Amino acid sequence: MSDDRVRLRDLLRGVASTLPDFAITQRGLWNLIRFKPDTPLSIGLRYEQLAASTPAQIALRFEDRAWTYAELNAWANRIAHTLAARGVTRGQAVALLFENRAEALACALAVVKLGAIAAMLNPQQRGEVLAHSIGLVDARAIVVGEECRAALESTAHHPQAGSALPFWWDGEGEPPAGYRPLRGEAALAPADNPPQTAQIRLREPCFYIFTSGTTGLPKASRMTHYRWMRSLAGVGQLAVRMHRDDVLYCPLPLYHNNALTVSWSAVLSAGATLALGRKFSASRFWDEIRRYDATAFCYIGELCRYLLNQPARPDDREHRVRLVIGNGLRAELWDRFQQRFGIGRICEFYGASEANLAFVNGFGLARTAGFCPMPFAIVEFDAAHELPRRGADGHLVRVAKGGVGLLITEITERAPFDGYTDKKASEAKLLRDVFKRGDCWFNSGDLVRGQGWGHIQFVDRVGDTFRWKGENVATTEVEGALNHFPGVTEAVVYGVQLPDCDGRAGMAALTLDTAFDGAALARHLSERLPAYAVPLFVRLRRAQETTATFKFRKVELKQQGYDPAQIDEPLYVLRDRARGYEPFDAAAYAEIRRGALRF
Repeated sequence: MSDDRVRLRDLLRGVASTLPDFAITQRGLWNLIRFKPDTPLSIGLRYEQLAASTPAQIALRFEDRAWTYAELNAWANRIAHTLAARGVTRGQAVALLFENRAEALACALAVVKLGAIAAMLNPQQRGEVLAHSIGLVDARAIVVGEECRAALESTAHHPQAGSALPFWWDGEGEPPAGYRPLRGEAALAPADNPPQTAQIRLREPCFYIFTSGTTGLPKASRMTHYRWMRSLAGVGQLAVRMHRDDVLYCPLPLYHNNALTVSWSAVLSAGATLALGRKFSASRFWDEIRRYDATAFCYIGELCRYLLNQPARPDDREHRVRLVIGNGLRAELWDRFQQRFGIGRICEFYGASEANLAFVNGFGLARTAGFCPMPFAIVEFDAAHELPRRGADGHLVRVAKGGVGLLITEITERAPFDGYTDKKASEAKLLRDVFKRGDCWFNSGDLVRGQGWGHIQFVDRVGDTFRWKGENVATTEVEGALNHFPGVTEAVVYGVQLPDCDGRAGMAALTLDTAFDGAALARHLSERLPAYAVPLFVRLRRAQETTATFKFRKVELKQQGYDPAQIDEPLYVLRDRARGYEPFDAAAYAEIRRGALRF
């Protein structure tokens, strides 16, 4: 049977599998049709509707506590009235600095109920980076959890530094000098719904979500109520299809859209329960799942790898999880993860904080980032110059069926681009005159493979793909081959510059749980990769550095390259494929620099 027929067969089976949830998908389709940017609707209004219709339903669980929809709505209302009494109004930003806990979600809900914007700061940031993030959003006030005081006070944005901003303290006991007691003042505020909530329209911003800063200082992307509610309909109702008795466990940080938008909107699409984890722990993950009796959880791809790297346990399948939702689950891990832990349905999605469209695997197909019904295209990409390729007519060129190229999505009234707070950064993400004069498309910055029937598979980030020996090397594919080698627990691949060479040579930073066998690794990679894609250098690391959302940090690795003077970890080079990877030292580095050693 041809690949096309197999995909069509699997797609039809996937469509048939949605029939038991037909009523849910019907609501999702209707909501996608009726939600328009000027519709008077918002996150806060959706919450108020649930609090009125199912007041006793558990909305949130955190550690040993639980809140019903009525209780959490009233809690958020008291905070909203408190902030409003001190001058917070519609359209203003309130910066929230918390680790994961229930108070962070209550404050975020309170802010958006006022028509204000919750700027979700990253508590892992310090000093210049955190100060930069705060400065991007022109905050009207800052609410800080007691656990984040040191982070805030590493910047100039705190009371002792003489900042004129109002600072709110969420913690036990009396707040430090210069901070207002949020808990104390909110306890005295009314619990009724703020009148501002009913006036908000979908096009208005609700959150500022910050990029991770893996390639520079963070940018603040705008999230509107429109995009959030479209996630509720398109991801939550059409793809995830949760029921009221479901419990979704979320150990990801609330300043990340996987938690705040995808997970929370999926829960609110059904009036289900969100079980919030303080932080992700691979060793305690399944104990937490059982503790909350979760039926679903959200993930990022590396989270799945960490779970697979844990020793197998007899109770790996002793849970009630029937579906998971997330992004970045690599093809080489998909089947192993699903089979080991007995996961019924994987709702992989593709999207970004600033993107105007999303793809979601709503039909339970294996190894796909999903489907999108809105206009998108996959176009040819010049990796050497990191630009989409234009044809003789000046327009972009679509790749052939099944080919890999740059994903772009058309910007329309129904799929707007909300951009960043920085207008220059926003404009840099746009492509104009793409297929006809005057059109405008969003540049995703990602290379994908078209799978047919509106589905795509993620291949690589544009900045990660490099060119060597006249060929494009996708780091994710090389990492996939490395991760199949016994003993490799984590692999990070990137390109490094060699003297007098076009393009970049491959280098892999590996963490191992066994001794390194350079000859065996070279044989393994040569059997699975084209010659140009086999890394020339290997660096062994005790641990990989990641962002708070488990993305590998490659900036420092690329800067250090293969220079032994900058690296205090073992280095290896592939001089001869028959001998495999051999130790690399300062003498060999000098040979490369003077041109005596070439590849």
